[in-house]
Amino acid sequence: MEHVTLNRHIIPQSDTLLDALHRLNEFSGQVMTLLAVDTDMRLTGTLTDGDVRRALINGSQLTSPISEAMHRDFRYMEAGCHDVAKLSGFRRAGYMLIPVLDSDGTISSVIDMTRTSTRLPMSAILMAGGKGERLRPLTLTTPKPLLEIDGKPIIDYNVEALAAVGITDITVTTRYLAHMLHSHFSQPVAGIKVKCLEESQPLGTIGAVSMLEHKCPGTTLVMNADLLTDISFEDMYLRHIAEKADITVASLPYSISVPYAILATEGATVTALEEKPTYSYYANAGIYMISNSLLASIPEGRRTDATDLIEDAIKAGKRVVYFPINGTWIDIGSPADFRHAQELMRHARNLRK
Repeated sequence: MEHVTLNRHIIPQSDTLLDALHRLNEFSGQVMTLLAVDTDMRLTGTLTDGDVRRALINGSQLTSPISEAMHRDFRYMEAGCHDVAKLSGFRRAGYMLIPVLDSDGTISSVIDMTRTSTRLPMSAILMAGGKGERLRPLTLTTPKPLLEIDGKPIIDYNVEALAAVGITDITVTTRYLAHMLHSHFSQPVAGIKVKCLEESQPLGTIGAVSMLEHKCPGTTLVMNADLLTDISFEDMYLRHIAEKADITVASLPYSISVPYAILATEGATVTALEEKPTYSYYANAGIYMISNSLLASIPEGRRTDATDLIEDAIKAGKRVVYFPINGTWIDIGSPADFRHAQELMRHARNLRK
């Protein structure tokens, strides 16, 4: 996808402004930016229709070369650079087409922010082996991640969200009705060729990760496949890196209101009385960013839950932090959750019309 975008946007700096206008006119509904290059294919400037308009107002002719109008102080990323914060800054500043340059200044690729909002340097694993028993009879013949919400399988929403932040290495671990998930991902989803890996035995909520190789150093996103969420994976990753965390746990604010007066006691003595208090906690949302070195330590073939890994990491003195979700998160575990998710996505679709 990026190579197609790249070829469409490159133009020789010796071409005329009229040539540039013809090229820009082809970008209906796309980012209207051209990347001007010299004879050695090195990037020398960027050009928008606004740059052409200003050049003509200032006396340039339609037959003038692009070099008279192009913007030479362009923004770019270095090839092999994984500075997510820098890329985020470009996006917030309104730059929608970011060239990626090799050390000699040639363009190796381009990041189209309208298709991929960032490039998170990690792989992702979607855990999809559960039976979804609370959703029976819907899950008697269909694995829960393939149940459709507003005409689309639940798991596809997550694959699309991962693709939108530049994650292309995605693996789905399967067990229950595995063949249906493998068949579903025999074709790309959101332009991603998703890999499937079947558990030979139940391995818990994260044990299947042990069947994969994990390149160190690095980070992997592990999440339940049957969630609907608009979590910012970019913000979560930036927090994970800033905190130098071994595990970052996505969390949900959760409050419990007690409808009674609560006694504080010391022995048989009441020391205080709190009327109908509310206690606030953070609940595990089933989305984790985990260092690959920690994932590599999971015993192969042994049942391991995510909570086991987190508790062991804490005991071992590893850095475990949390990232609060400020938005939508639905664990589709019951018929009521399923109906709520259907209503939510229909409402979102209607707002987009």
